[in-house]
Amino acid sequence: MTDVLSALQDDFKLFLQALWAQLDLPEPTRAQYAIADYLQSGPKRLQIQAFRGVGKSWITGAFVLWTLFNNAEKKIMIISASKERADNMSIFLQKLIIETPWLSHLRPKSDDARWSRISFDVNCSPHQAPSVKSVGITGQLTGSRADLMILDDIEVPGNSMTEMMRSKLLQLCTEAESILTPKDDSRIMYLGTPQTTFTIYKKLAERNYRPLVWPARVPRKMSNYEGVIAPQLQADIDNGAEPWAVTDPDRFQDDDLLEREASMGRSNFMLQFMLDTSLSDAEKFPLKNSDLIVTSVNPTDAPDNIIWCSDPQNCIKELPTVGLPGDYFYSPMQLQGEWSPYDDTICSVDPSGRGSDETVAAYISQRNGVMYLHEMRAYHDGYSDNTLLDILRGCKKYGVKTLLIESNFGDGIVAELFKKHLQQTKQAIHIEETRANVRKEDRIIDTLEPVLNQHRLVVDKKVVEWDYASNPDTAPEKRLEYMLFYQMSRMCREKGAVRHDDRIDALAQGIKYFTDILSISAQQQIINRKRDEWNDIIENWEDDLDCFAGHLVFNMNMEQRKQARGDDRNSVSTWV
Repeated sequence: MTDVLSALQDDFKLFLQALWAQLDLPEPTRAQYAIADYLQSGPKRLQIQAFRGVGKSWITGAFVLWTLFNNAEKKIMIISASKERADNMSIFLQKLIIETPWLSHLRPKSDDARWSRISFDVNCSPHQAPSVKSVGITGQLTGSRADLMILDDIEVPGNSMTEMMRSKLLQLCTEAESILTPKDDSRIMYLGTPQTTFTIYKKLAERNYRPLVWPARVPRKMSNYEGVIAPQLQADIDNGAEPWAVTDPDRFQDDDLLEREASMGRSNFMLQFMLDTSLSDAEKFPLKNSDLIVTSVNPTDAPDNIIWCSDPQNCIKELPTVGLPGDYFYSPMQLQGEWSPYDDTICSVDPSGRGSDETVAAYISQRNGVMYLHEMRAYHDGYSDNTLLDILRGCKKYGVKTLLIESNFGDGIVAELFKKHLQQTKQAIHIEETRANVRKEDRIIDTLEPVLNQHRLVVDKKVVEWDYASNPDTAPEKRLEYMLFYQMSRMCREKGAVRHDDRIDALAQGIKYFTDILSISAQQQIINRKRDEWNDIIENWEDDLDCFAGHLVFNMNMEQRKQARGDDRNSVSTWV
């Protein structure tokens, strides 16, 4: 037994394997073993960037226990984006100490020992600092000391979308550095997944936090990674691994990754699964005119399905193009099935005041998950009576059922004016207000990119012609900025990516209305395909750590866990 314990102390990978077996989990994957090896033998300051869902937090929790397993006197601080997530990690570690027989020597023997979700002690000498302390990145960091600091997924969309947010986050990271004890074996570790092309992890690398990167596929362009690819993957590449091959097939299969890329969009996939923050122009500008289907759109009916094709013979050369070089419009390859009325038709309105901005109305229908843009109208007189009445005439033309209005502008005044005119014109149209709370560029790309990648947006030829001919009295260089398809091709995640974005904003608002409705069936398809034992464990861990730890304590199998969560096959989830 002594030899076994000694082996567990010497090799974190063995410890991880034993802990996995104790929890009835599959053996760690090759990527997880490689991450474990870097945690044990890496430098004093390091970064681990790995694809979403690899189990970074899980492995890090095991590393905390291994550190205490070797030296119960160590002081460890866990910092996450939120205090709740950090506390959940602390609770999980406590339960593992209690329930794992060969970790029983870590249980505190003194009644005075700390044992809370904020901090706890193991069987060690009394000390001012707890053995493990959890805190959110925005919490009170000063006044603490730690021999090992783990900053786990501190960069999330909510704190990194703007330059100001990222600067604040970097300042908090600087404060965390001051907490580290001045010992030779003290270490500080960052684990995470980039959220933007301007991720703070780039800045941390400049500050001597040595990164290693584990993408989900073998990169096509190794130069984008600047020599930080994990040695394990570099060895695969040197031995002839094919570009875009799956790097950890025990975690994700090729079909699953293809599905995720389609659902989240190319640029997000490159960030969160490929860890590629050096996007090319093609990736930096993810919304491509060539991903649209351009044809004549019937005002009342649509076929069962419409097939996109980028064959040169489908290129529409007579239509004017204002996209990036080589970005052309394409007609459909085939219309399939029977023609039937649209499932729903809406008018999406992006209001503006008088001035250089436009009030824009987009008329959009949906059938069988495919969206159809019938027409777009733009006005420079704000929300005058003439403008609102003209928008309503368009609603009557296309049989609009819902009028979608952004309420950020005018604080609901525009909706009230529309209601007055609806009463006068005796139109029965439901008015729905939307309020955006996400940065505009991210919101537009996150909405449109997955739809365009799947070629689910059909645009009437007349929209392209109208868009190009609009604002004829404006100077040519200014006219471009107002055009929908110019805005689409130049939209990126940089703040103020395009000067005028009213037309693409109105389109994105309408598309989001439909994709939110259709997301339930899409989510169900994904769940049905990936519902196996390992994925169930990982997803439960990420979604609700308290619940997951409780299931482990009671040694529940997968079906028992499903029943406890209320998502067995005979039940209906609350989101349906």
